[in-house]
This record gives sequence, structure tokens and C-alpha cells, in this order.
Amino acid sequence: MTSSLQSGRERLRTMMSARTVAVVGASDRPDSFGRRLTTEALRSPGVERVHLVHPTRASVFDRPCVPSLADVPEQVDLVLLGVPDKALAPTLAIASQRGDAGAVVFGPAHGVKDEIVAAAGDMTVVGGGCMGFVDTTTGVRAIGYLERDPLPAGPIGLITHSGSVFSALLRTRRALGYTVAVSSGQELVTTTAEYLEYVLSLPQTRVVGLVLETMREAPRLAAALADAAARDIPVCALTVGTSARGQVLVDAHSGAIAGSDAGWEALFSAYGVHRCGDLDDLTDSLEMFAVGRRHVPGTGRGIATAHDSGAERVLVADVAERLGVRLAALSPSTEVRLAAALDPGLVPMNPLDVWGRGADTVELFTECLGALADDPDTGAVALAVDLVEEYDGDESFAVALENLLPRTEKPVAVLAHVTAAVDPAMATRLRAQGIPVLEGTASGLRALGHLMAEPPRPRPVVPPDAERARRWSARLGSGLALGTTEWTALLTDYGIPVVPAETVRSAEAAVAAAGRLGFPVVLKSEAPELHHKTEADGVRLGLDDPVVVAAAYSDLAGRLGADVVVQRQERGVEVASGIVRDPLLGPLLMVAAGGVLVELVNDRAVALPPVDSATARSMIDRLTVSTLLAGYRGSPPADTEALVAAVVALGRLAVELGDHLDAVDLNPVLVGPDAVYVVDALVLPRTR
Repeated sequence: MTSSLQSGRERLRTMMSARTVAVVGASDRPDSFGRRLTTEALRSPGVERVHLVHPTRASVFDRPCVPSLADVPEQVDLVLLGVPDKALAPTLAIASQRGDAGAVVFGPAHGVKDEIVAAAGDMTVVGGGCMGFVDTTTGVRAIGYLERDPLPAGPIGLITHSGSVFSALLRTRRALGYTVAVSSGQELVTTTAEYLEYVLSLPQTRVVGLVLETMREAPRLAAALADAAARDIPVCALTVGTSARGQVLVDAHSGAIAGSDAGWEALFSAYGVHRCGDLDDLTDSLEMFAVGRRHVPGTGRGIATAHDSGAERVLVADVAERLGVRLAALSPSTEVRLAAALDPGLVPMNPLDVWGRGADTVELFTECLGALADDPDTGAVALAVDLVEEYDGDESFAVALENLLPRTEKPVAVLAHVTAAVDPAMATRLRAQGIPVLEGTASGLRALGHLMAEPPRPRPVVPPDAERARRWSARLGSGLALGTTEWTALLTDYGIPVVPAETVRSAEAAVAAAGRLGFPVVLKSEAPELHHKTEADGVRLGLDDPVVVAAAYSDLAGRLGADVVVQRQERGVEVASGIVRDPLLGPLLMVAAGGVLVELVNDRAVALPPVDSATARSMIDRLTVSTLLAGYRGSPPADTEALVAAVVALGRLAVELGDHLDAVDLNPVLVGPDAVYVVDALVLPRTR
């Protein structure tokens, strides 16, 4: 750790635990930003001294006021800048020269961003264009609007680029309490990665929420996420817009296939981040981890739900299948136990409809929930009812859940379908006992799915082959795309099988090569500028005798050039794999459905290289095309393990040569019953 990094962390910690604060732009004028800013600073329980600064006021709230930050008699831990944009950089320059630790820039900093960065020097700076931050562990309220007092304290560390999300999550009626909440805004100086390091350093933090518009300091962010994973602190993240793409080469399919979201997907997959689809998903997931129990090691990871409605039972089954959330497969003994408790006509299955005559509700639901919880495949059990206000005072559902808690160590939750109908008093009662009340069918199921997710596997460590890397780095350094002979040699050097092929320059040579390789064969133009042969009508398939081979050669050579590749024609499921460069994370490994429609079929998975066999297999299993690989409508299963080995090998190539590559496309990769072969490839050296 460098001294500058260490000092930066110390300044951030000093700011977050500020004991001395200067409010520049302090005011007590009604309805002013300065009044709100000053009020919040003055009621920060951990702050010992607040210095008020205003150029024309002698006092604010009957407290003495100085005309300039330069007049504050001591260095301060935190400067709150309630000043116009044009005054931001000059004031920050004063703060930096004084040695103040940190500052919050609330304004949008329009037209002065570079000046602010320069003026800040070594200071920690939150913003610009932000709502500020709160730290309940140190008692600091650095916000420019009035917030509830006391703030909701709890185990969640929240970092969000969105100020609206910041205030909404602080004000939710849910059981969400925070160690730290930061509205980081534009992150002109201090980034999410730095805040995340601080949040994770607090022993009170047990779950992290992130709302991100872009990625900054990617290696540092990855290291912080790795730290969270190693310490079993779940991270729930919502990204909006697109991650930074930088170069996406129009002649490399891999960039288009991976898409602008590939960096986030790869980063989050590598470190087990729970990716949320919307704010409801994020809110339910944060409550699930903050309020409820965690998965019990050694137990199943399926979800079991009990209902008071047959239709809502079917709804949960439908939504769970659509979202890929696994429902527990009940054992025969569990089904027998449930059948003994249920009214006649109700089927003992998961999801479970419990409601029959409506008699003995407490006993019935207690027993059925207990049976579901005791099943070995169940990792979490949810009472999936709407938890409406009962006008006759009935508390049966709450009592049944309270009866269940001491009978199982597994997570217990309520899954409510109609958010607007949830009884706030009943929800508060259950949340106080460690029972999350999830408000929404889809968002609640996603939250339960996040809870049941397998922990991330440790990142593999693959020692590089230094000599191989040196040899190919020198070739790629020329900047010229690799022809068939060269990319074949490259892939072969990394243990990736390639369809046997020969490059020829005459019809006679093409016929001779076809004879050696064995009919039928494929002919493809080898024109160096032709990256996508199909689009240029540069491929001829299924050539099964010398006459058609000679004719095909003459056609291709006459239109596209004398160099033509003759390949043995193989059959199998078409898959694509490749490497795409993310400007922040570096090379990403991609596997997808292959063939000429590869960019139209949104069927791909990405990962940070290197990958082990388990990760490569998981990537392949996530593809829709995996159904074909398993054998479909009588076709034999494909050699998926050979494909796994090829993906792992491509990951090694990405690690050793990624800094010298803009893109690698392997498409199609044919996966047959007994082997896998790369049929065509495009290898583009990095252009700087």
C-alpha cells in the first residue's frame, strides 16, 4: 500500500468521523439551502465544533459567523460548501491550503469541474451534484436538506450516484437502517471504490447497497468487492445506463455480442455481487439481508412458499420460473406430512396452497410452514400472503410465523404480492423479530433468490507461460490481424482445437487439399481485409467432389483474391467464444450462441479471466443454446466438457495476451458428440 493511498484513506475516515466542521454559506434565512445545511450540521451528534462562514453576516442562528473559510481558527475535518458554482474552486483551494481533510460539493459544478479537481489537491471530496452523506456510526449529518432525526441506524452501507435514491432509501418506511449512506454524485475526486473501502472497514456493516451509473477506479472497486466476498458481506447492486465501453470494434462480433453491460456482469459475477433489476428489487434484497437470517450451511438452496390462495400459488410458480429462482423439490416424507395436515382436496406440493375451510389457521399454517422448513431441499421458507390489515383483529399469520421462528434456523420471510395492501403495523411487528416483509412478487422472489445464491468461487490463479506470452506478444505488437495459418497456430499453442485446414492459391491445390482433408470440405476466402466472410459471399459449404471444389475456388479467387482456405467440414452445435476489451476492466471472456445470427440472439455470458472449469461450465449452462448441447429431439449430447476446456484455455490466452488484443472472435465453434473445433477466428491486435 502506497503512502498516498494510505493517507487518502485516513483523510476519508477523518471526514466521515468529523469532529470539526465549517459550513461555508451558512444561513438562517427561511427556505434557504444554507439554512438547511447549517441546521443539519448543528444537529450532528458526533460533531464537537461547527464554524459558520458567510461573507456579510456576523451571526447565524445567534452563533458567531466569520466572513471567509480562511478566517476559521483551526483546520477542520469537513467543509460543507453551500456556495455558487463559481465560488467552489476558490473556496476548495483555501481548504486545501489550510489542510482541511474533506469537503462536500453540493452544486452541479457546471463548467468548473476541472478547476475543482485541481483546487482540491489531496482532499477527499464528495460530489459534485450530490446530496452529501450521513454516518450514523460517527454521528455526522453532511446533507443539504432536512432529514429525519435520529437517522435510521443499522447494518447497511449505501453508496449511490443518485441523490433521489439516497433520500428515498433514507426515508423508506421499511426496516432499513444504515451505517453510512453516501450520495456520491459526479465523483469528481473521491470514488465509489474509496467509499466502499470505508464502509467495509466498519464492523457494524453487514450488507452493502450500490446504485451506480458508471464505473470508476475499476481495479480498486474489484479489490473492495473481493474483500466483501471474502468476509461474507453481501453486496446488492443496481446499475443504470451503460458501463464505459470505450472501443467496441465494428468488425469484431465479440464487442457487439457482449454489449455495453458486459463489464458490470463480469465484475459482479466474479465477486458474487447480487445484481438487482430495479429499486424494488434492491429494497427487498437489502431488507432480506439486513433484517433476516442468512442461509444455513449444509442445507438446501430451494425456496418453499405457503399460500392462502390457489391463484397466488400459481403466480409464484410462474414468476419464479421466469426469473430463474429455484423452488425446493419436496421429499416424499414432507409430502406425506403435509397431506396429513391439509384439508381434503389440497395438494401437498411446493408452492403450497394451505387455505381450505379457514379453520384452525394458526395450527394449520404453523405445521405446514414447519414441514416446508424441515425439508432438506429447502433453504428458506416464505409465507406468501398479502399481509392485509384484518378488520376483525385476526393475527393468525403473524402468530404462525412467530411459532415457526424457534423451530427452525432457516431464513423465514413474508412474500407479499400487493404492496399497497401491506398492513404497516403487522409488517413492523414481524420485521422487529427478524422476519423480512418483502413487498412484491417479482422483487421478493429475486431477493430470496439472492439470499439462496451460491457463494462466489475463489478466483483461479494461473501462472503464465512467460515464453509463450513473449513470443505471441511480439507478433501481436505488429498491429496486423492474424491470417488463418497464424491464428490456427496461436489457438493450437493454447490448446484450443481448430478444424484441419490448408491455405491454397490455385484450383488444383484446392482439389489436392480437399483430398488430403477428406470430403466434404468448406472453402473460404483468405483476403486479409475480409473480416466477415459470410457477408461478402466468401464461403462455400458442403463441397463433396473435386469438380465443385475447383469451381468454388475459381469463383472465390476471381472475386476476392487468390488465397483461399480449404477446411474439412465438421458438424455440431454452433457456439461462439471470444475476448472483448473493456477499457476499465481489461479483457473479458465471452461465450455465446454461435453462427451468422450471433448478434441478433441475445444469448451470452461474460466473465473476468482466467476462469476455472466450474466457472466455464456455469457460463455455458446459462446459455439457451445449452439445451442443444445437452441433446435435443434425439440428437446426441455434445461434448460439453471439451467446450469447457476450450473456454478455460481461451481465458489463459486472455490473461497472457489481453494487453495486446482488441478483440478475439471464435465463431463458429462446433461442438460435436466427441470433440470441439474452432471453424473460424478473427484476432485483432490492440491499436493504441
